[in-house]
Amino acid sequence: MIGKKRVERLMQQQGLQGRVVQVTRRQPGLKRFIERGDNLRLNKPSPININRVWVADITYIKVRDTYKYLTVIMDLYSRRILSWSLTETRTTQDTAVVLKRAIKERQPDEGLIFHTDRGIEFTGKGFRSVLDKHKMKYSVNRLGYCTDNGHMESYFHSLKAELIRGRKFNTMEELRYALNSYINHFYNKKRLHSGIGYCSPIEYEKIAA
Repeated sequence: MIGKKRVERLMQQQGLQGRVVQVTRRQPGLKRFIERGDNLRLNKPSPININRVWVADITYIKVRDTYKYLTVIMDLYSRRILSWSLTETRTTQDTAVVLKRAIKERQPDEGLIFHTDRGIEFTGKGFRSVLDKHKMKYSVNRLGYCTDNGHMESYFHSLKAELIRGRKFNTMEELRYALNSYINHFYNKKRLHSGIGYCSPIEYEKIAA
């Protein structure tokens, strides 16, 4: 067993420095939050069919020296990514486009629970008006509980570990192409999930149909 001080001394002698690798890094002041809203998923069982609960979130990915924003909507039942978009801004208009695309594709019934964190991109008037129009129930994380949207947190962790980490993207087109390949051709069609019986999202939906 080697003591901490000895390791420090040997590293100093060799001119070495420790390094910690992170999958993500928070940007201070990036998000604005609101206080209103309830978590409608709290202590509720998992959905038993598609289009009962959708979850969404935004993450950022670096292209050259600037960050671009990836918005994703997932069906919690099958873990399928329903809609996504890569943009240079993160506004309610940007997120509303992603939601409208998912609605057009899936045609959900009234009463679907749509869950996100408390970021202004999902809680702003422009986005909420789309939810109200389609009679969706809006659900948000409890204050200080990012784990309330754990499925999206887990998804972004996997995406960055499997696709983003160690790669450099020079253009948005290059990143968008990589995301399309990962999401539409690998994640939805081939990636197995222990939470859905080691099926891919699309396979799981076919079995349940």
